[in-house]
Amino acid sequence: MEDVIIVGAGIAGLGVAVALKRVGVKALVLERADELRTTGAALTLSQNAWRALDALGVSQKLTSVYAPLERIYVTNVSTGAIQMIPLMTSNRPITLHRKALLKALAEELPTDSIRFNCKITAIETQEHEGSSIVVVHLEDETVIKAKVLIGCDGVHSMVARCLGLAEPTYSGRSAVRGLAVYPQGHGLKKEVQQFVGDGKRAGFVPISDKEIYWFLTYSVSPQEGTKLRGDPEAIQREVLENYAKDFPEPYLDVVKHVDLSTISWAPLVLRKPWSVAFGKLSKLNITVAGDAMHPTTPDLAQGGCLALEDAVVLGRHVGAYVARNEGAVPRDIAKALSDYVEERRWRATWVIAGSFLSGWIQNGGSMWGLKFIRDAIFYTFIFPKLVNVANYDCGKLA
Repeated sequence: MEDVIIVGAGIAGLGVAVALKRVGVKALVLERADELRTTGAALTLSQNAWRALDALGVSQKLTSVYAPLERIYVTNVSTGAIQMIPLMTSNRPITLHRKALLKALAEELPTDSIRFNCKITAIETQEHEGSSIVVVHLEDETVIKAKVLIGCDGVHSMVARCLGLAEPTYSGRSAVRGLAVYPQGHGLKKEVQQFVGDGKRAGFVPISDKEIYWFLTYSVSPQEGTKLRGDPEAIQREVLENYAKDFPEPYLDVVKHVDLSTISWAPLVLRKPWSVAFGKLSKLNITVAGDAMHPTTPDLAQGGCLALEDAVVLGRHVGAYVARNEGAVPRDIAKALSDYVEERRWRATWVIAGSFLSGWIQNGGSMWGLKFIRDAIFYTFIFPKLVNVANYDCGKLA
């Protein structure tokens, strides 16, 4: 029997595994893919995430390779007006390859800690020697038993469904993301270039001297958007010829340089804030972390940051229980998981709400009043307060 099973080898899953290892608990990570996930190509981590990575002992691997961003420029596509948003020296985010983060976390784990090609078909609980255990059934008919189950299996989490959490809600927007490659170098500074239009928002940010991460979010029905799924060339063509056709040439040039293997389309979903604030996020020896707990829109770049915070907080609560029980995972760990949930639920609730508000305003839509708020008020008065969610310290593991 395993002490802990973690479902999913994404940021949350690997982060939780590293945190548990640091506090003396071995976990087995089950991943349905055949290698570390790379969906999304890149992500931006703010100060709160780097504090969590410090606690996990892996931040130096990444800060020695990737440089902080310096400022943000926002261009109104309709008027040509440009706003500059400076970034505080003490809180400059860093954009990096998603796979680099996953690799940095995975390197901290024993080689037998992650099992790939593990597709879960069912999860059940059983009584064993007076306590509850979790039984995980895999597609190849393997059965694995564990004292604790932590779901880090993404937006449409099977573990979240076991807890009774409702499926995430469509935000009304979809996103295209990709990685542009310039073999001879792009010559750009470490700045975010963002473009806003009617119901659309796009941008790009250099990751290295030769690579640029770019995105586009736009309002669309989920039925219309799904026609693009799985066809990189069609996605690129739709961006260039339809959604971003009126955008400035520098943005279009980045899209033209996309590595088609990195381009993706996905609907933007979130768990309703009140579902996180009042929902059942743990039950006995089962809980969730990362997108499985609090899927959010990417408008404050906090999805990966929250996942890393979760890892540290969960490791701290489990570690405290382990310490009090002389190094063994206790039979009744429900209190540790419940304490973890109570520390995380309101933090996640406010980030979900703030991210949705940020995206709703920035995309503008066709409402005159909303566009006025975005162009005249938002970036000066509202946005600086929303991004303060990054000024958070999840603490240490012990």
